Amino acid sequence: MDAATLDRIDEISAADWNRIVRSGNPFLQHEFLAALEHSGSVGPDTGWRPRHLVLKQAGTLVGAMPLYEKRDSWGEFVFDWSWARAYEQAGLDYYPKLVCAIPFSPVTGPRMLSAEATVTVPKELARTALALMREDGYSSLHVLFPEQAELETLESAGMMRRKDCQFHWHNRGYADFDDYLQTFSSKKRKNTRRERRKVEEAGVTIERRFGFEIGPQDWRQLYELHALSFLRRGRPPYLTLAFFEEVGRTMGDAVIAVIARQRGSMVAAAIFFAGGNKLYGRYWGCADYFDALHFEACYYQGIEICIDQGLEIFEPGTQGEHKISRGFEPIATWSLHCLADPRFQRALEPLLRQEERHVDRYMESARDALPFKASSMQDAGGSA
Repeated sequence: MDAATLDRIDEISAADWNRIVRSGNPFLQHEFLAALEHSGSVGPDTGWRPRHLVLKQAGTLVGAMPLYEKRDSWGEFVFDWSWARAYEQAGLDYYPKLVCAIPFSPVTGPRMLSAEATVTVPKELARTALALMREDGYSSLHVLFPEQAELETLESAGMMRRKDCQFHWHNRGYADFDDYLQTFSSKKRKNTRRERRKVEEAGVTIERRFGFEIGPQDWRQLYELHALSFLRRGRPPYLTLAFFEEVGRTMGDAVIAVIARQRGSMVAAAIFFAGGNKLYGRYWGCADYFDALHFEACYYQGIEICIDQGLEIFEPGTQGEHKISRGFEPIATWSLHCLADPRFQRALEPLLRQEERHVDRYMESARDALPFKASSMQDAGGSA
């Protein structure tokens, strides 16, 4: 197999790239990665320089990894700032590093794309990515949010696993939202219904629109709301308006906007992506505070979309213990790391195992706080 790195995803055709994206994950589609690059959301001046790794056999694409050269750790959602400080204190450079990830998207999915369901191509991708790290002088290689099935291959290549936790919702064949609420304890069910009523009582109406149904003016309003959520925290948004407009055109069936209006004016919105039997909650913004509107737009509407469309899993994003009481279950997420300096690699291994034990205890505590009735947990196989 012949290996090469691409400075632009457009150096390979969308048909060839998407042929090896067998999972249906929308964030791995050529259209999504291309929109990031075309819009200037990623590129040399953003901290995300594309270095996509591809493998070809007899001129045909057989494997790929979405790789980026990183000169900071923004937009990764696997936090290694303390590692960078340790390098600095040792008089070493932590940046640039090499990262296999979807920029600004903490969603689990394949990271070693292969035309066939064998381990041959993933093993070669892992070996080649590590060789690229060493040959080009990167401090480290990081694979963020891979599927669990990829862990063994990456660990066998010499990478260390790191465990974390997100909260995901699982569709167990619910007929509608009320059917889902029947699995809750009485108190939790009443609390959820009360939250949904608060939105109605505020005179806020909710509509859903696919990306291909959204025009330029509405995209501008949606983007302004999205940007506000960053500006309130003192940071510019990672993504540009051009990114949203492009994915609306090129991935219209996979993009779903939940729009909240009051007296006809758009006051809040959440943008979702769907694909591969999953729904992904991604981008939220609001013009003002409305009690419980965030829960309605970002979580309850997402659950209803899953039920309506028969989607199995809803990943609403990172963090947020408030998701537990709404039925989002703790799920392990992973990242893999290799530091070129063997001293740091040896020092981190026991710390990562200690961190993993802490995550395990946290997940167990989170399961105990889920809102489900005992009978519902038993029906779900002992763990709701």
